[in-house]
Amino acid sequence: MKKSVTIIILLLIVVVFGGSMYYLYQKNSEDPVVYETEKPSKQNIVKKAVATGSILPLEEVLIKPNISGVIEEIYVEGGDYVKSGDLLAKIKVVPNLTALNDARNTIDEAKINLDDQKRNYERQLSLFNKGVISQADLDRAQVTYDQAKQSYGAANKRYDIVKTGTTSGFRNAANTLIKATVSGMVLEVPVEVGNQVIESNNFNEGTTIAAIADVEKMIFEGKVDESEVGKIKEDLPLEITVGAIENQVFDAVLDYIAPKGKEENGAIQFEIKGTLKKQDTTFIRAGLSANASIILARADSVLALKEALVQFDSETKEPYVEIETSEQQFERKDIELGISDGIYVEVKSGLKAKDKIKVWNAIEEDENSN
Repeated sequence: MKKSVTIIILLLIVVVFGGSMYYLYQKNSEDPVVYETEKPSKQNIVKKAVATGSILPLEEVLIKPNISGVIEEIYVEGGDYVKSGDLLAKIKVVPNLTALNDARNTIDEAKINLDDQKRNYERQLSLFNKGVISQADLDRAQVTYDQAKQSYGAANKRYDIVKTGTTSGFRNAANTLIKATVSGMVLEVPVEVGNQVIESNNFNEGTTIAAIADVEKMIFEGKVDESEVGKIKEDLPLEITVGAIENQVFDAVLDYIAPKGKEENGAIQFEIKGTLKKQDTTFIRAGLSANASIILARADSVLALKEALVQFDSETKEPYVEIETSEQQFERKDIELGISDGIYVEVKSGLKAKDKIKVWNAIEEDENSN
């Protein structure tokens, strides 16, 4: 019995020893972990915030009529260049019956008064010729008669204006002739011949006949999120990219940041505006969607490395990297960082261009052992 127990114990010792030797052999036969390295490089780093928006004219003037009626003729179309005073359209007046009747009654009243003053003047003239009245009495009758003639003429002109929109002697200043008030390009003509238009007054903004703007002066108008608005300020440079114009960047300057934000889709947005620098070779159409990169900081041709290579001390939170001192031997090196674009970060001190920086390999799962 004792002999059998001894044999079993010896067999167990041999098995355990053999298993241990086999495990150590397998571990020693595995390939050692080899860390890759990368060197710093010269980079142009731009720290920026992005805003979405569109390209609009700096000043857009809406031409509206000062008389209601129907469009009779249109002389321009979108894309035409016009000067101040150029004829854009002509309106045919559809008179208001009440106003027309009042104007007609005014003429009748002025005619009655004119006939009465004419008879009075002729009577006074006859008495003056007989030496009954003085020159002063005749002059007063003359003035009253002349005023009656003037009132009658004014009543007729008012009737013509109500009926046709103009009158004799005022053809060039007729309300029916819609003229440009500024020089520039006609962006759009939102009416057609036969459309009814409403005059612009204190109670109605009126119908737009045409929109005119100077397309040489364009701005970017967009919005930034509240998380970015604290980083930007006026006079920062902008780089504008227009979706419809490929491979071209337009320079601009940030001119305006709204003092008050507006809620849109659950987020607070602030309006910004930037003036584009004049482009002699490229025509930018109004209303094109665009993106603006607001340049917060820039560093050209500086020593930089990928942000993924940077580690941070768990206690001091200071950045550092591990540089290779010999084959697969590394040591810690504290560094000072500058601006970052999210991929590369500027290295102000602590590294040289020839240094090889340790790239952390993917971590494999450790084997659990009892």
